[in-house]
Amino acid sequence: MNHNPSFQPKKSLGQNFLVDRNILSHIMDRANISKEDVVLEIGAGQGILTRELASTGCAHLHSVEIDRSLSGYLCDIPLANPGRFSLIWEDALALDYAALSPHPGKVVANIPYNITTPLIWRLLEQLPPFGTDYFLLMVQREAADRVIAPPRTKERYPLGITLELMGKATLVRNVSPRSFRPAPSVLSALLEIRLSGCYIDLPNDALWRGMLRSGFAHRRKKLLNNLLSLSPEKDWKTLFHTGGICENARAEELTGDDWIGLWRSAKENGG
Repeated sequence: MNHNPSFQPKKSLGQNFLVDRNILSHIMDRANISKEDVVLEIGAGQGILTRELASTGCAHLHSVEIDRSLSGYLCDIPLANPGRFSLIWEDALALDYAALSPHPGKVVANIPYNITTPLIWRLLEQLPPFGTDYFLLMVQREAADRVIAPPRTKERYPLGITLELMGKATLVRNVSPRSFRPAPSVLSALLEIRLSGCYIDLPNDALWRGMLRSGFAHRRKKLLNNLLSLSPEKDWKTLFHTGGICENARAEELTGDDWIGLWRSAKENGG
């Protein structure tokens, strides 16, 4: 490994590198990677997690990194793992994940906190249709709280509702800022997502995404009024009554089943 003594982490890229070997061991134990697994890592950084993932002997490891100034930390890994390691220099928000070959079944990553929500949406749009069903992600604790938030809580938001329907998200453990260099100013958390194979097309459904986006755009307003601004031509009042949803409900009060029922009704009525 060729370290670059002049390297300075870039705040604009959310570079907080994991250095805690105990947390690293916990990640590897939880991910339970087998020789048959194809794994995707996003944000290879200085390669601490990358090396551990490669050392499992997994069938293939794809590692994505945007910052080429980190090449000195990573250049030995392809040489040590010929034919089973791909280092992809690309923006994680622009990469075509559906084109990865072989296709990953697991995603294990310490992802940049400033792109957490759009990145998870992109992964859900492109990976599950090809069989990816497991994600173990280091994220900001606040983001994890939003993903796992139950109905009638202020943290409830669109991505969490979608994941609730697609499978199960679990906050595995909190992670101290001291586990990273440089130390972030926020608490981190290890978030595990297991998809059940249900509703894998939801993230790509324009009506679903539109309903959630509009529903949560003005959280203090009634959901009915927010949806009327999305599609004034729809008889949302009738759809609410059909689904047993109160006209005065706000977006965060609905369960996943409420949302999916409302979406289906809207589709049947010209969605």
